[in-house]
Amino acid sequence: MHNFNEVIEYLYARLPMFTRDGASAYKKDLDNTLALLQALGNPQHKFKSIHIAGTNGKGSSSHMLASVFSEAGYKTALYTSPHLLDFRERIRVDGQMVDQQFVVDFVNTHFALIEQIQPSFFEVTVAMAFDFFAKQQVDIAIIEVGLGGRLDSTNVIQPLVSLITNIGFDHMNMLGNTLGEIAFEKAGIIKKDTPVIVSEYNVETAPIFIEKAKKENAQLEFASQKLQSVIQAVNQDHLAITVSDLQGNTEQYALDLKGTYQAKNILGVLSVLDKIRTLGYAIPLEAIKSGLSKVQSFTGLQGRWQTLGQDPFIICDTGHNEDGIREVLKNLAQTSFKQLHFVIGAMKDKDLGHMLPLLPKDARYYFSNPNMPRAMPSEELAAAAHQLGLKGAAYGPVTKAFDAAKEAYQDGDLIFVGGSNFVVSEVLAYMK
Repeated sequence: MHNFNEVIEYLYARLPMFTRDGASAYKKDLDNTLALLQALGNPQHKFKSIHIAGTNGKGSSSHMLASVFSEAGYKTALYTSPHLLDFRERIRVDGQMVDQQFVVDFVNTHFALIEQIQPSFFEVTVAMAFDFFAKQQVDIAIIEVGLGGRLDSTNVIQPLVSLITNIGFDHMNMLGNTLGEIAFEKAGIIKKDTPVIVSEYNVETAPIFIEKAKKENAQLEFASQKLQSVIQAVNQDHLAITVSDLQGNTEQYALDLKGTYQAKNILGVLSVLDKIRTLGYAIPLEAIKSGLSKVQSFTGLQGRWQTLGQDPFIICDTGHNEDGIREVLKNLAQTSFKQLHFVIGAMKDKDLGHMLPLLPKDARYYFSNPNMPRAMPSEELAAAAHQLGLKGAAYGPVTKAFDAAKEAYQDGDLIFVGGSNFVVSEVLAYMK
């Protein structure tokens, strides 16, 4: 394969891919990942790391930590998923995406190995990222779990600290039907003698984490029991948050990630940074404040309560499960508009029963289906929504639904794009 596009097409077409194929691409063991990494000389043991799992918030938390560490002067790697526009978004060092030539060389060099092991798309991506981070000799790598935790391909590292963010209902066909079952999978990243921070205390899931931490002799902290956050203001550029500890000490932070749910995520992030300081890392308060103020510009993170335009007024958010939608609705409630135009799509395996009943009945819906086999047909999504009193038409392609929303838009309205990462990614690509 001679160029980047050919390599990416091979990875997409040849390998099982969760975003396209769903549960059939989810490997319920780490054998393929371990085989790939062993053939690469076990690069995962050649850099320090922080491991992050959770239903919602793990992406934002990962990007915030990466921005802060880089601001503090550390050569910082970041591995996240899925990507929105460019495969290389998944693999970054100091905010810069992995170069195309590395991706081409990696796949060509290890082509026979990939064909022999038959890994999933995600397994190859993890191996590629770890190989890149080791070759770059990074000081620290922020590693976001792809799905679950216990059996996720990233769960082969020995991190300095683990972080578990919000636990909610998502991917129940693979992770379990109760919060306890889902928490058990997330708790799988807790390692022996390794500190773990849980962002949010929840009476239903806390015992799972406590039991696992005790079994692994891992020091456990619930960030929300030690820190409290209050949103002071939201403007076009920043979300102003005051964070206080049990001793009454307070500090102000200005985040360029403006979703109100960041008030939860920042507690876990600050707790991780506090813990990492005890391990010898110098993270000045100035670096924390500066890093948090420019997460989007530094890391390229998109799709977190992101304003895409003012005329028409367009906002997108990748929240796509019950808790994610609840947070979207909180932000919508604090946003001024006359009529809400909601461009929405979902995957076939999505539990609509946890999502659709939450949506506002006074919005106009533009039902769509992203361009992938796993997407739910817009007609099917519309039929389910109509039964709950949601009004709107099925448009098929995301771009067609988006165009219809723009055509119906009037001054003072809001177009919101969400329901799925892939709806957001197609609108972002279309607008570019």
